[in-house]
Amino acid sequence: MSQIPTNSPTKVALYARVSTNNGQQNPETQLMDLRQYCHSRGFDVYKEFVDKGISGARDRRPGLDAMIKEAKRRKFDAIIVFKFDRFARSTRHLIESLELFRSLKIDFISYSESIDTSTSMGKCVFEIMAALAEFERSLIRERVLSGLRRAKAKGKKLGRPKANISILEAKRLKGEGLSLSAIGKRLGVSKAYLSGQLRS
Repeated sequence: MSQIPTNSPTKVALYARVSTNNGQQNPETQLMDLRQYCHSRGFDVYKEFVDKGISGARDRRPGLDAMIKEAKRRKFDAIIVFKFDRFARSTRHLIESLELFRSLKIDFISYSESIDTSTSMGKCVFEIMAALAEFERSLIRERVLSGLRRAKAKGKKLGRPKANISILEAKRLKGEGLSLSAIGKRLGVSKAYLSGQLRS
């Protein structure tokens, strides 16, 4: 592993996730293989982080969030997961996470895919994935800009449509002593937009 003294065992964090909590899926199945892998490579397991009954599509995962927090405190040297899809909710999420770990000088190992970012091959795979993700983002940006240009050329109005509110209703509420903030919340518009409409 990068920047680890040869006489010091690599300290690793294990992460496992199952999407159901009905007993049919058990994170222990993943963790058993990861523990055996660590034993074979002489790694020291710092802590095991588990999310049980949580979909990978969710932004907030207590186990993953706790691991990221401790990663930022450099509590371990590497993260080992059973499989990419047990860790990341999308390719973009995976790339962003790997970029974070790289900035923290923490290696990432996916057991099933045999990807290890501490090796030359693992670094190469990561660079290819990052390049493909950036290429995808560029294509999306170009499609959006192209669509906006076409819409503008056809004379279509761009931007968020303005709210259709009753100025009379707003004035009535203001006359009752309500603040612009309170009126805006009731009518579903911003204070700034409401102020402009009442002045016009």
